[in-house]
Amino acid sequence: MAVVCVRGPLRRLAGGRAEHELDGATVLELLRALELCHPAVEGWIVDERGQIRRHINVFVNGERGGGATAVRSGDRVEVLPAITGG
Repeated sequence: MAVVCVRGPLRRLAGGRAEHELDGATVLELLRALELCHPAVEGWIVDERGQIRRHINVFVNGERGGGATAVRSGDRVEVLPAITGG
C-alpha cells in the first residue's frame, strides 16, 4: 500500500484525515481508490475526463508526478491544491 497525503480543503473532503493507505499501481489508480473511500473527493482532484485537474500538484516521494506515474508499496504521494491569489 502507498500513503496518499491530502492537504488543505481536500483533507476536509477526505474525512478529515491527512493520510490514507491505498492500493494502486499508478497515481491515478490511487486517486480513484481515494474517491471510492471518500465520495466527497470525487471531481475535486480528477476531472470528468479522468485527468488530474490543472490546479492539483502531485508528488511521489518528493518528485513531481502525474496520473501515469508508477507507485509501489511504501511510496508517499502528496496531493496539493495550488495556491493562488494576489
